[in-house]
Amino acid sequence: MIRLFINGGAASTGGGLTYLRNVIPHLARRADAQTTVLLNSSLRSEFGELPNVSFLEDAKSSGAARRFLREQLALSGLIRRSAAQVLVSAGNFALWRSPVPQILLSRNSLYTSADFRRDVHARGDYAIWADTLLKGWLARQSIRRADITVAPSAAFARELSVWSGGKIVALHHGFDADAFSSDPAPLPQAAQAQIERGEDALRLLFVSHYNYYRNFETLFRAMPILSSRLKGKVKLFLTCRLSSGENPGTYRAESAASLAGDLRGSGEIVELGTVPYRSLHHLYRACHIYVTPAYAESFAHPLIEAMSSGLPVVASDLPVHREICGEAGLYFPRFSPETLAERVLRIRESPELAQRHSHNGLRRARDFSWSEHVERLVALAGQLLRSENGRN
Repeated sequence: MIRLFINGGAASTGGGLTYLRNVIPHLARRADAQTTVLLNSSLRSEFGELPNVSFLEDAKSSGAARRFLREQLALSGLIRRSAAQVLVSAGNFALWRSPVPQILLSRNSLYTSADFRRDVHARGDYAIWADTLLKGWLARQSIRRADITVAPSAAFARELSVWSGGKIVALHHGFDADAFSSDPAPLPQAAQAQIERGEDALRLLFVSHYNYYRNFETLFRAMPILSSRLKGKVKLFLTCRLSSGENPGTYRAESAASLAGDLRGSGEIVELGTVPYRSLHHLYRACHIYVTPAYAESFAHPLIEAMSSGLPVVASDLPVHREICGEAGLYFPRFSPETLAERVLRIRESPELAQRHSHNGLRRARDFSWSEHVERLVALAGQLLRSENGRN
């Protein structure tokens, strides 16, 4: 029996939230582990009462810097009181003086991305630029202080290793196709109505909040090319709204909204807003091609969700994207709207190619398993504990 403490207090949106939602139920099924999870109080009701898992709630909502300082002061006491033997820090930053051996989960590709630094600097968004540099320094120091650092893909592990000088272990995040598609809850009525209006169009999908690093602008520049070739019979569905303040973080969406321009008014770019995760599988299956022009990524859960739903993928040519999708994707230079449009048209004009990529994606999605991820995570914790005990 091993006793784990997972610090998930920083998870409230995106990949961190996806991680907790999937890992915690698998830990609850393990008789060889007792787990204490620190999480944001707003998430507590999602998990109910689970065997082998106890919860501590972090009721305070604050910025990353304040949360980091609070954790450095208070977390050690919580770990000791839980009698945990291994700490899993799930939010990119380590506890600098952990009372027990520590596994750090590092998954934020912005700290290592030269493209992101150039982008925010060119936009004059100096607050984000400075914030990223500071957090990047903390993340690099965290890698040096953790006993083991885990990255969610081999490509990102290599990137982290070059950036930090540390040894990084690659451990793919998982996917559970049955759990993802099991909820019968339909799409919100407004979203369903928008889908139905595009019945005769090529329906593209991009699942993301608006931010800079997902590179919406390259996708928007590709849309007039596609619209011209397909005589307006194309729709791009977004799971966000192009409005500052309606997305996590402080990213300014006005320039992207202006670039989308008339295509928003004509309904060729459709802002669905946030779609509940439980009904997201309906949205994937209502579309024809999944597209992502992201220039920074460490794993990308939506790619696996898309592949498991049978969608061919058109993705920016990042090592992470090639690792995750393999032969299920067509790839384009990350800042080339012309090549992006050409890849979409290749799939649109070749049913055989679309079918082959759909089949490859369904097969590839089965390679990802949350059960296997948790199995390897617990094994790493056991290995770390045995090594620690051997030194004492």
